[in-house]
Amino acid sequence: MTEPFPLKPLLDLANTRMDEAARRLGELIASEHAVEEKLALLKDYRDEYQARFMEAARNGIGPDAWRNYSAFIARLDDAIAQQQKLASDSRRRTEQGQQAWRDERNKVKAFDTLSQRHHTAQLRKELKQEQRLTDEHAAKHFRDRDADDDGEP
Repeated sequence: MTEPFPLKPLLDLANTRMDEAARRLGELIASEHAVEEKLALLKDYRDEYQARFMEAARNGIGPDAWRNYSAFIARLDDAIAQQQKLASDSRRRTEQGQQAWRDERNKVKAFDTLSQRHHTAQLRKELKQEQRLTDEHAAKHFRDRDADDDGEP
């Protein structure tokens, strides 16, 4: 009878942790994409607003309108700077999540290797036992046949 892999609970736990790390990584990647998308939208809006400002300036605008455009562009620049920091932080968290997933995957691989070795050892043990039984059966059969041959007149 084969012995169960003694580290099976640890292998199962490692698989669970790897799955959780993969799920978390998926969330981090989705979050990073959302942050990057918002950053791109802010940059596009700033470029569009800057173009409107330049067009208005070419057509001649008053000092109040000039200040309003300039102030709003400055606020957009601040928002872009904040979003760039969020994007940078998000990329860092995603990289950390990737490393955490790789670490968990390596643990699973290590336990899986041990499991495969255990399985191979159990298989060898069973094959040896079967061979021993086959050899004993053949030897008994040979002894019984020799005993029958010796006893016949």
